[in-house]
Amino acid sequence: MAESASEFSLELSADLREVRDWVHDFAAGVIRPAGAEWDEREETPWPVIQEAAKIGLYSLDFFAQQWFEPSGLGIPVAFEEIFWGDAGIGLSLAGTGLAAAALAANGTPEQMAEWLPQMFGTPDDVKLGAFCASEPDAGSDVGAIRTRAVYDQATGDWVLNGVKTWATNGGIADVHVVVASVDPELRTRGQASFIVPPGTPGLSQGQKFRKHGIRASHTAEVVLSDVRVPGGCLVGGKEKLDARLARVREGGRGGEQSAMRTFETTRPTVAAMAVGIARAAFEYARDYARQREQFGRKIGQNQAVAFLLADMATRVDMARLMTWRAAWMARNSHPFEQAEGSMSKLVAGETAVWVTEQAIQILGGAGYTREHPVERFHRDAKIYTIFEGTSEIQRLIIARAITGLPIQ
Repeated sequence: MAESASEFSLELSADLREVRDWVHDFAAGVIRPAGAEWDEREETPWPVIQEAAKIGLYSLDFFAQQWFEPSGLGIPVAFEEIFWGDAGIGLSLAGTGLAAAALAANGTPEQMAEWLPQMFGTPDDVKLGAFCASEPDAGSDVGAIRTRAVYDQATGDWVLNGVKTWATNGGIADVHVVVASVDPELRTRGQASFIVPPGTPGLSQGQKFRKHGIRASHTAEVVLSDVRVPGGCLVGGKEKLDARLARVREGGRGGEQSAMRTFETTRPTVAAMAVGIARAAFEYARDYARQREQFGRKIGQNQAVAFLLADMATRVDMARLMTWRAAWMARNSHPFEQAEGSMSKLVAGETAVWVTEQAIQILGGAGYTREHPVERFHRDAKIYTIFEGTSEIQRLIIARAITGLPIQ
């Protein structure tokens, strides 16, 4: 356990309660009213991001303060409120955080000082970051990444070639963090991450995806064609990479691969996003059931509806508690011996899908229309069983952890 470890508690500190209420007010007053519009437009909600930047919600300082909050609950609490407002807009606000987490998990102090501020910019000049790991032929199988990074001894540069896909903010970001293979024979152990600075020649946006949900979040391919980055853009530095590759080639352990390390540390934060969506759907359905009358009484007075609401509330709380546990463990350096990070993401993602579907059912035909937000909540929820590791991958990780067997 880390020396600065905090005791686990379900009672939020006064500071966290203040942050929660502040973020909720912004979500209720700015994010939720804009959700339907930007979902229809399928465009990055720049005005909302700028409003968030003006109050300090979209900023390096805010993300850093919540990330290093002693209990580990700073980011989960804030993200639950943001995604309660709207998941598409929420991901536009949070997407830069994945690139920042990739750099913070593996970068040198000098790299973090130089590049993290450039991922967020300022209230007057908002910037974005993008983390690029997945590829057309390598989604869940991170070891199959084909993007190559070759070191140019003459110039000290790295030359990147390949295609990335499913990149949040891909192509429109100012700073891209790209996972590439340095030694393909070593698969995941032969990979490294590279910072691609703004305006670097050879990086371009490929296909922009039109999605089922989270449509206010920009998702696209990133094409890398002879992209040259200075040696200092290798996340963690060349000396560290060379030492790791030498250990692996001699049969030793290489440590955690950078992409997998990023995903593992961010899984509780992704779980918190799903909890926010699920809570939004539950609350909307509950309020509807309190008001809607059929056959002379509120539909919430019918056991069929009331029991369904009870199950929805229970599952939302269950997902939140598992998320908080994993976030606390990660912040206080407790190893995920039973894959608790994956457990939180699995449960929260599947809870969000189930709860949003039941919300539609409670509203009936009205829930299937765009007159009510529950159909959007349902579309937004589905991605949480797919990205950042599918539910099947989470189960595989959990199964390996609890059995100690090389399950395939």
